[in-house]
Amino acid sequence: MANLRSHLLFSYGTLRQDDVQRALFGRLVEGQPDAVKGYVLSTVRIDDPDVVAKSGSAVHPIMVATGDPADEIEGMVFTISDSDLAAVDRYETAAYRRVEARLRSGRRAWAYEEADRSDEL
Repeated sequence: MANLRSHLLFSYGTLRQDDVQRALFGRLVEGQPDAVKGYVLSTVRIDDPDVVAKSGSAVHPIMVATGDPADEIEGMVFTISDSDLAAVDRYETAAYRRVEARLRSGRRAWAYEEADRSDEL
């Protein structure tokens, strides 16, 4: 069964909202506080009406890489399944890309950062 594998997911934004978790996973997911280093927060406008309906907002936070270890974003780390991760991939718009990030705790987790559009030129 594919759902037996688990993943760590770092969330700093709408994935921490109860309504978003219920819509994506069908349940609430418990997490632990942590932070990702080398990033700052910015915002992005979301045009996908389904994502806006789930989150309740057209403006979402977005991680922007700085490479400076002094920069960090506080958030939560969730343990989720393969199917949960696939649901998050569908939820996040093209403004984001999934990357493996190092956390303050030393763990590594999936996180969604600003998509690099320079390679699309």
